[in-house]
Amino acid sequence: MRKPGVVLVLTATALVATVVPASASAADDSLTPYTAQQITWGNCAFTPDQTAKPARCAQITVPRDWANPGAGIDLKVSISRVSATGDRRGAILVNPGGPGGQGTSWVGALAGLEPSVNQLYDFIGMDPRGTGREGSDDNGFVCQVPTSRLPNETDLDARDRSARSIALHQQTPRAIAEACQSDAIAPYITTWQTAHDMDLIRVLLGEEKLNYLGYSYGTWLGAKYASLFPERAGKVVLDSSVNFEGRLQANFEAFPVIDQRQFDDVYLPWLARQFPDQLGRTAAEVKTKWGQVRAYYAAHGMAPDAFDRVFVGNGGENGWLNATLVFARGEAALDGRATRVPAALNGQLDARSRAAFGVGVAELTAAKVIASATALEEADYVRVPGTRLSVACGDQATHSAEWYKRLSDRQGPKYPLYGWEYGVSEVCGFWSERPQQELPTLPAQVAKNVLVVQGEFDPQTGYEQASEAARSAGVPLVSVDDSPFHGQYALSGNPCVDGLVNTFLTKDSRPGDTTCPGVPLPGEDQVFSVPGPVSGSHGVGRKLDDTSSGLRQSLHGLISRLNRWM
Repeated sequence: MRKPGVVLVLTATALVATVVPASASAADDSLTPYTAQQITWGNCAFTPDQTAKPARCAQITVPRDWANPGAGIDLKVSISRVSATGDRRGAILVNPGGPGGQGTSWVGALAGLEPSVNQLYDFIGMDPRGTGREGSDDNGFVCQVPTSRLPNETDLDARDRSARSIALHQQTPRAIAEACQSDAIAPYITTWQTAHDMDLIRVLLGEEKLNYLGYSYGTWLGAKYASLFPERAGKVVLDSSVNFEGRLQANFEAFPVIDQRQFDDVYLPWLARQFPDQLGRTAAEVKTKWGQVRAYYAAHGMAPDAFDRVFVGNGGENGWLNATLVFARGEAALDGRATRVPAALNGQLDARSRAAFGVGVAELTAAKVIASATALEEADYVRVPGTRLSVACGDQATHSAEWYKRLSDRQGPKYPLYGWEYGVSEVCGFWSERPQQELPTLPAQVAKNVLVVQGEFDPQTGYEQASEAARSAGVPLVSVDDSPFHGQYALSGNPCVDGLVNTFLTKDSRPGDTTCPGVPLPGEDQVFSVPGPVSGSHGVGRKLDDTSSGLRQSLHGLISRLNRWM
């Protein structure tokens, strides 16, 4: 291991050369307050999971604008660490996605789930700029949207294509965009800025290279860090990947396509297997019943848009189970009969019902679902997290609101679950700030150290986006056959995926293009093969049976919630 002092000299020089277009001496002067600071580790503000390894936390100071670090306006970024338990090789920075996901609490959980990796690496978490400090009262960049600017209708349905309906739907994204952009911090909450924060973390840790594990949007962040700092990027694992070689916004624009595919091809057949007597014995029968339940909820005060969104972006078991509770209880009210809950699902559905609705599954009714969906807090302003929008809309030039409306017209008939609503609710259509920095694509020298992992029916980052990114960058892709969930490594209990990634991280052996079998869905003990973009038969999947399943499910649920685009 090199001495920290030597590393600081080398890495600070690389950092200066990248971010400051000035003389070396001037650049050194402006960066010294940041590169010379000391990390003081202490207790974390968040409460860790009981099964997670204990982490230590700190805050570092970063310039608000890395393009002008001498301006004197600073921000604080929270970081965390779980130290390596064995012969330490370096550090792995973790990001759960979003944009806007806090990562400081993640390191203890991941270190506990993957001890062989933690033996060799420190796990480093970060609450990216704009996200505040996890576990504290600091919520970061929050947009205050006046309630008076939002529609007060409770029956919004994007399938209504009248001029009035379109105008009402576009009211909300316009108000959010204007509120977020009125905050002076908005132009500085971007991937370019956060990537420079990451390299400062590397400098302060005394690392020559920074290894990385990112999920969802975190794949974009990790790829752009490696593209901006190719000499400083170590091993990079990109799980549930966007097309990091293209447009970030294009990945959100594909939500209607990939959500409809998961809904039609995986979720509805699963319901038919689990609830044949209540919901239907075929996917087609279940879909017909779903439409009837949608109409029932609409007639009893739950906006059709709100009902549709229950089934959108369900990238984890928790989302599936929540949607199933809403559907099944609506069907029971519609048909006037009790829903038989499969024994294999009863425990999971009961736990989700208590977490989501405050009552057990036996006490949950359609009326309680409607009350939960329509509960509104009387306030003058609605608080909307700004980091997600500043990054998604500010990293690259966006399309206009009219372009997104036309996208809705095209997608709605083909992908009605979310196609009608997405385009008329896209905040980026009203974003007027132009990108201040360009984000490069992945250079060949970094591609040799990158591995992409992707589930076949992921409803939040489509398989086609991940495969196109891997193809364009020339990096291998680990495909997970039949998997409908978002987040694979360490989260899904898939021994094939975990084994391949751990071998890459610990034994310096990267696989080529590989397909892993998926793992069984909730309440099932076998994988039901579904035709899709991953072709061929890839064996029988099995799920890890260990004491960490609860922690895996919790993290999987968080990944899905963080990256739902709505």
